[in-house]
Amino acid sequence: MTARVHLVITGRVQGVWFRANTQKKAKTLDLKGWVKNLPDGRVEAVFEGEKEQIDRIIEWCKKGPSFARVDDVQIQWETPMEDFTTFTITY
Repeated sequence: MTARVHLVITGRVQGVWFRANTQKKAKTLDLKGWVKNLPDGRVEAVFEGEKEQIDRIIEWCKKGPSFARVDDVQIQWETPMEDFTTFTITY
């Protein structure tokens, strides 16, 4: 079952390779979408793919890479649009 989720991650999540590691993890889970830094220091991401794999990336985002400190993850489920071909870092 295809699903789509929009996350906003708060904490020490910029300057700690969060986006690059998110992209790597998403690709290993065969997820599509994007991740980007926000001007206020948070990270935003959209993932689309199998629900089970999205659940796995959400759990990963709650921890992040080793130098990150995740304080909060806002989760918003959305209707899948299947408009992505890969997972990218957006600027």
